This record gives sequence, structure tokens and C-alpha cells, in this order.
Amino acid sequence: MKGRRAFVLVGVGALAWCLGGCTGEEPTWKVKKRYFGLASHYGPEWEGRLTATGETFHNSELTAAHKSLPFGSKVRVTLLSTHKSVVVRINDRGPYVKGREIDLSDEAARRLGIGRKGVVEVLIEVLELGHDKYISPAKRRAMKKKNASKAKASSRKKPTAKELEALI
Repeated sequence: MKGRRAFVLVGVGALAWCLGGCTGEEPTWKVKKRYFGLASHYGPEWEGRLTATGETFHNSELTAAHKSLPFGSKVRVTLLSTHKSVVVRINDRGPYVKGREIDLSDEAARRLGIGRKGVVEVLIEVLELGHDKYISPAKRRAMKKKNASKAKASSRKKPTAKELEALI
């Protein structure tokens, strides 16, 4: 009887969890700030470079660059012409072109349907403020150098036993 009760409780719990979070919809966010601006997106040449947070940029992730929002902030970007929207995480600084508010990864731009249009008008809604972890340019360069030396070290050919014997 106890086993059956536990099974029923687990089933009810799973059903409640699924009804509460398995709808496939975005979580409900309380919008902290809302404004309009111009959005552009990163080009393929940025793939693999370090962002201002020190993480490696990947165009396939839902990330963006913003001039002042704290790193880790969640932002909903809505394309005004189609009303499609995507939630991105701020992990870089920019764009450094006058008049632009946000630079989107290629994946975020693809989901909005921007394609190669370049610059588009968007609604930007700040959903969650991030941690504002900033890595100085000097520290970023040091991290990049360290990552490059690790990659170089791992690509070196290891000597064979015969080569080691010849050295002795």
C-alpha cells in the first residue's frame, strides 16, 4: 500500500511540475526597462574570440553585446517589423557604431529573421539584471595568451621511446 501511495504522489508531483513548466512557453518575466533602438549582429569573423566577460564567443549561442547593461543580463529583443522575439544573455560590450543599441549573435539574428539585413529596429526589454562581472582588457589578453599556449602545447608531437633513448 505504501508503494502505491508513493507512486501516486510521484505521479501527481510530476504532473504538477509539467503543467507548471512544460508548456514550451517562455517564463513570465517582469520587464525592468523597455526601449527602442537599432540592432545589428556579429559577423562570422568574431567566432572564437574572447568577449568582454572572458568567455569565448560562439555565433550559435543566444548572446548579445550591449554598451552598459550588466553582464549576464537577460534581454528580450523584438523585431518591430515581424514582432518575432528572442531572449539573449549579455556577455560582451558594444556595438561601437553610433546609434546602435545591441549587437546580436548570428543565432539570435536568425531566430528573429534578420538574415543579412544589417541594421534593424527593435524593442529591447530588460528582463533580468546580471552580475556585472567585468574582465579588464589586460586580463583578457592574458587569458587569450594562456589559452593559445595551452592549444600550442597540446598540439606538440610527443617524442617516441626511440627518440627519448637517442637523447640519453
